[in-house]
Amino acid sequence: MRDAYLALSLVGLAGTWWFNLASFAAGEDYLAGWFANSAGSSAAVDILVAGLAACVFMVIESRRLGWAPWVAVVLVVASFAIAVAFVFPLFLFLRDRPRSITEVIS
Repeated sequence: MRDAYLALSLVGLAGTWWFNLASFAAGEDYLAGWFANSAGSSAAVDILVAGLAACVFMVIESRRLGWAPWVAVVLVVASFAIAVAFVFPLFLFLRDRPRSITEVIS
């Protein structure tokens, strides 16, 4: 599963930022584009709610695993600054690492 999580994380990073950079280069209003029509609004609400749920889960699970508090902060901030499609699979990858390795980031 670790390989799948890492692959999904990289696809999420490349896929989202390909379109983000295209939007910025075209001078489009990025946030207005989220709600430009009904389909876009549906997708925006979908990712916002799923992203919020993922952030709550990452904070609770990182505490349960005994990770340092800064790890959860970085993950939540990165979810909004980079992309949930990148950060959540990355979190799952980190979560599946052997315990001795996760102690290093604690």
